[in-house]
Amino acid sequence: QVQLVESGGGLVQPGGSLRLSCAASGFTFSSYAMNWYRQAPGKERELVAGITRIGHSTNYADSVKGRFTISRDDAKNTVYLQMNNLKAEDTAVYYCKASRIQYWGQGTQVTVSS
Repeated sequence: QVQLVESGGGLVQPGGSLRLSCAASGFTFSSYAMNWYRQAPGKERELVAGITRIGHSTNYADSVKGRFTISRDDAKNTVYLQMNNLKAEDTAVYYCKASRIQYWGQGTQVTVSS
């Protein structure tokens, strides 16, 4: 069965960095575009970044452009989100998701606070 396990979240000060990982199993990882979403308290889940299955093209929400980088390692069935210059408004639970697969993992909490 499909599994997505996010990790790497934590508490970080403003301006700091974190690297999130998402380990995938149960499907042919390299055949799917992958996305990172986040959901802050009281807000709807939003798309943060995506990476295609061929060519590994990327796209980002305007709010994270220039600070976040999505990447993938198809040999490891893993997608990453490098987050730099973190701001308080980046505080949220972060989820990865495979396009066209209706499954959400448990997410990983990112808290940016001094």
